[in-house]
Amino acid sequence: MMDWTDSPCRVLHRCLTSRALLYTEMVTAEAVLHGDQARLLGFDASEHPIALQLGGSDPGRLAQASRVVADFGYDEINLNVGCPSDRVQSGRFGACLMREPALVADCVAAMRAAVPLPVTVKCRIGVDDQDPEESLRTLIDACAAAGVDTFAVHARKAWLDGLSPKENRDVPPLDYALVYRVKQERPGLTIAVNGGIETLDQAEEHLRHVDGVMLGRAAYQNPSILADVDARFFGGAPRDLDAAVERYVDYVERRLHEGARLHTLIKPMLGLYNGKPGARLFRRHLSEEAVKPGAGVAVLRAALAMLKTPALA
Repeated sequence: MMDWTDSPCRVLHRCLTSRALLYTEMVTAEAVLHGDQARLLGFDASEHPIALQLGGSDPGRLAQASRVVADFGYDEINLNVGCPSDRVQSGRFGACLMREPALVADCVAAMRAAVPLPVTVKCRIGVDDQDPEESLRTLIDACAAAGVDTFAVHARKAWLDGLSPKENRDVPPLDYALVYRVKQERPGLTIAVNGGIETLDQAEEHLRHVDGVMLGRAAYQNPSILADVDARFFGGAPRDLDAAVERYVDYVERRLHEGARLHTLIKPMLGLYNGKPGARLFRRHLSEEAVKPGAGVAVLRAALAMLKTPALA
């Protein structure tokens, strides 16, 4: 998610689950080729397995960018055909590409030819006045013919004409049943569902019909739910939240020594204790103190200590 799932966010999530696949923010092919690659593509080794979301519509440029991404050591490249922002539309990538399935197929074919990594697609079920029954199947079939076998489907249309990006995350109705039908009709493809999924109980219900579940805002706004993912879905051991947080504190301390600012590192933690005693005091202390010049790991440890004094919350 753009401006949300940066490297600190992903490191926190990896402290909570060792098995779930993590996705980066979307990065455009042009930014990869002309921007600060270390800043845009760099990630912590602990983040594996990790997929980079790439945006673009020029097969040749996407192929070049994919080579750069592969050299950075990513585990997967995901072509984003679902983002509805105005900036994405003006650049002819993201959700507007739902109207051009043949071009998307050319893009993923070029990317697959350029790198040995898995190339996957994230899409909507359609845009604007498209019939989702047709648009989703057409896009998936075109990409499958080009060799893609894994799709993450946000089960909403994107209304590019009339709704803001924020509204596009909530207003268009969800149609999970369509995604289920497409999976049933194409059993050889790996299809994950995305959109409006807030709990692991809901994720488990979806997994009766599809191969995977992609969590977006739920994982960011309430990251502690990820501590149950390994045990519930992968047969692993339950994650202790306190131990996971202590690992993240070690990461914060290391990054501070490297010159990072505390407020950028604690941002993904703000929802970690939602609903728990002391959570409001924890958030307030971090929000007020982490932005101050020279703020260090002691600020974070003080905030964590406040969770043990719920009477003050």
